[in-house]
Amino acid sequence: MTSLERFIAAAFDVLLELAPWLLLGLVVAGAMVVLVPPGWVSRTFRGPWGVVRAVALGVPLPLCSCGVIPAGLGLKKQGASDGATVGFLISTPQTGVDSLLVTHGFLGWPFAIFKLVSATVMGLVGGLLTHAAERGTPSDDAPARLGAEPDRSLRGAVAHAMSVLDAIAGWLVIGILVSAAITTFMPREVLSGLGAPGTALAYLIVLAIAVPLYVCATASVPIASALVGAGFPTGAALVFLMAGPATNAATIGAVYRGLGRRPFAIYLGTILVGSLGLGIAFDSLIPVTTPACCTHGAEGTVAASPWQIGLAGALVVLLLRTPVAAFTRLVTRSLRAEQTGAPTVLGAPTVLGVDGMSCGGCVSTLESKLSGVPGVVSVEVVRTPEGKATVVGSASVDALRSAIRDAGFTPR
Repeated sequence: MTSLERFIAAAFDVLLELAPWLLLGLVVAGAMVVLVPPGWVSRTFRGPWGVVRAVALGVPLPLCSCGVIPAGLGLKKQGASDGATVGFLISTPQTGVDSLLVTHGFLGWPFAIFKLVSATVMGLVGGLLTHAAERGTPSDDAPARLGAEPDRSLRGAVAHAMSVLDAIAGWLVIGILVSAAITTFMPREVLSGLGAPGTALAYLIVLAIAVPLYVCATASVPIASALVGAGFPTGAALVFLMAGPATNAATIGAVYRGLGRRPFAIYLGTILVGSLGLGIAFDSLIPVTTPACCTHGAEGTVAASPWQIGLAGALVVLLLRTPVAAFTRLVTRSLRAEQTGAPTVLGAPTVLGVDGMSCGGCVSTLESKLSGVPGVVSVEVVRTPEGKATVVGSASVDALRSAIRDAGFTPR
């Protein structure tokens, strides 16, 4: 098998693993619009106690690093603070009841309990640091400005979930490709021979590989076990189990897009420093004898089931939805210009203020809605410091304001 064939196969494997969890996260994000009472998220997940509640909610949920992104950004879009969102995003993918039991089976209860406590502490630290950084900006304790009441029907739930997906779609594709490249050119047998047991190099190598690699909390356990069996310190395996599920190349870009520079820096810094420090602390405080399971090789790849392939196909269709729609609008606009025989006359750009945008998904939703208005040639939407939409084209101001309201926001 050539390198290209192995790369394609690895990308397909990542897509198969990612699709069920990401789609589950989208379902959770959409369900919150219908099931959660208006204002409950903005009242519950703000301030320091909002961080604690978000971490308590996230720790037992069986969501992986990609599944947690739509759920977390869905909380943010409904009014949760950046601090609560960051705490949720850090703690949730590292844990889950299924992951805890599998970790116990491979590496023992001391390791599993330490991992659970570490994920909780990292979520609290990251969330509270983000909360502290928000002080002095629009207050983390104050209710969020959410704009128009969201559509609480099934259609509204689907639209909300799709807006979250649109905000992270590009980074997901990049993440799948990066993760596949790591799998292809840095296979497990190469990784196992890199770090000298007991040295700082082992921790740093595992951290460098774990951060961009896509792996869920449960599936990461056999890999961590194989690392211990290959001679890595047990704490290095803990670094992999925390940093690997907590983030990957796809979620890094999605968090940056959804939350902005400062929360993203705290999110990533907490994962890097926290996983490294706690891994070293584990080796220093809790000496663990290598379990017998860790001396065996890793299991082979299991053939994909029909439902996995179906979910992966559904995710591909959803990811292609926005670029295909944009291409269709471009072609339609070109055909209309050819039929009329004259180019569209463009005036000065129309600039409208917009209230109610709270994340990158809001920006993507509004850009998509405004781009669909007849006569619109280009759209640029920003949400900070104040929401603003700049539209080039011949569409009327009334039509643009109506599109903003249809997207769930309030024009100024």
